[in-house]
Amino acid sequence: MNQKLKKLTLIMIVKQAERQVLLGMKKRGFGEGWWNGFGGKVQEGESIAECAKRETQEECGLVMEEYYQIGHMLFEFVGDPVLLDVTVFRCDKYSGAVTESEEMRPKWFSFDEVPFDKMWPDDKLWYPLLFKNQKFKADYLFEGHHKILRENIVHVDQFD
Repeated sequence: MNQKLKKLTLIMIVKQAERQVLLGMKKRGFGEGWWNGFGGKVQEGESIAECAKRETQEECGLVMEEYYQIGHMLFEFVGDPVLLDVTVFRCDKYSGAVTESEEMRPKWFSFDEVPFDKMWPDDKLWYPLLFKNQKFKADYLFEGHHKILRENIVHVDQFD
């Protein structure tokens, strides 16, 4: 099977001392109606890090000051030849004000009150690693958008 990779970013804005994460209610497009981190498709000529900064500012108004890769995930969907190749960044230092965009309605959640029932099903599997600041790699096979057929998550010390 000839599969195509679609490179994406996912940015998780965290206030570790307050044990909070900023999520956005997706107002349109892929994942509409679900809470998620910020990010999107890497554009031609753009680095993954540049994409992460651009998408964060466009979707929630914040400028990432200090951020680093915390995860790498591959998503395969039954019957879809496109693999989603997602680089996950964690941002603990940022500037600007949280603002709603045409695509996302941001809201802070405490680590204990993350609305996993209104999120992608894989989120509850890797968010504990995000909250512990543990780097990870994961791959998933989905049937539709709600059922995980296969999951594999491993802790890593660094990324290639």
